[in-house]
Amino acid sequence: MTGVVVVGGGIGGLAAALSLLRAGLDVHVYEQASELSEVGAGVQVSPNASRILHRLGLAAALAASGVKPLAWHQRRWADGRTLLRAPLAEALEATYGCPHYQMHRADLLAALVEAVPPERIHLGHRLEGLTDLGDAVEARFAGGRTVRADVLVGADGIHSTVRQVLFGADRARFTGCVAYRGVVPAERLAALGLEVTAQIWMGPGRHFVHYFISGRRSVNFVAVIERETWTRESWTDRGEVADAVAAYVGWHPQVREIIGAADETFTWALFDRPPLPRWSAGRVTLLGDAAHAMLPFMAQGAAQAIEDGATLAACLRQLPPVAALRRYEGVRIPRTARLQEMSAGNKTRFHLPDGDAQRERDDQMAAGSRSWSFNALGWLYEHDAAELSLTADRLRT
Repeated sequence: MTGVVVVGGGIGGLAAALSLLRAGLDVHVYEQASELSEVGAGVQVSPNASRILHRLGLAAALAASGVKPLAWHQRRWADGRTLLRAPLAEALEATYGCPHYQMHRADLLAALVEAVPPERIHLGHRLEGLTDLGDAVEARFAGGRTVRADVLVGADGIHSTVRQVLFGADRARFTGCVAYRGVVPAERLAALGLEVTAQIWMGPGRHFVHYFISGRRSVNFVAVIERETWTRESWTDRGEVADAVAAYVGWHPQVREIIGAADETFTWALFDRPPLPRWSAGRVTLLGDAAHAMLPFMAQGAAQAIEDGATLAACLRQLPPVAALRRYEGVRIPRTARLQEMSAGNKTRFHLPDGDAQRERDDQMAAGSRSWSFNALGWLYEHDAAELSLTADRLRT
């Protein structure tokens, strides 16, 4: 039986572990933290990801804590005018066979933790180095413990130690955007009569996103503004609610009221990395943000990590380790690179200053342009990452 070490116990690492276990592989997850936890933020689980999670036995858990949005509702920053309303919920599920969920990241992580056998998860293991021995790979953790396996997967996030060992230190590029994120108890916003939609407000130099999570008990928001400089790449720097409200002076009152209802916000500087030409070396590969960190403007970061695990499991089920990793990266890199590019492009589209380009965008959206409709994303949502033949077909089209 092929043995796999997964370094990193976040959403991507645990989803990969489940896919690999279901493929009959001997998998263990090593996480440097002393407990598994996620920051207080929302996550979108689109049909390409929920398809995999349902197959892994998580349908009931997703239904219990996830929210199915009625639509993507894209609006103008000052007056709230609807620019485009693309149906989700029943329409999306009927088209692609699986639902779209909005969730708290902690709820998704908890569902994955519950599904992975506890003896497969090892906390308090900080990777210090690794060695490819030819017929195996050895991982070295702080404190002197070593573990050998047939394959090692770096699912250790945007600051990946595994990526640095494989390809050297890299320098992330600041994209000129900083996000304030927060979660507000839904009862505080009851007077707004918020729809169960994912709302995106677009305006000059910034945008604002909000949606229900945690069984509609909370509202998650992300306020993205442009800044000239930033130094830290972190999810956990605290921000000031008053600063976030002040950044949206002149915007629709609903935007400012949602931000102002938060007890706290966290600031998140958005950094970018160009697509890697390869993810693997010998018996070691990357997964999730370690491989393809992307801006959140397509809501596909977690979904693509979940896809990675499914494809990796399919490759290892069919091929010897080294060949499987080559196939895995060959299948996944074109798809994730496309999404990295599209996510970066949405920064420009969301932040257009008022003027000719903005009016052209708004007119296209109001006319129901396919480029703004979920139907234009069939290649994304209908994809089954566990089906290698389907993946190959997608790459040829």
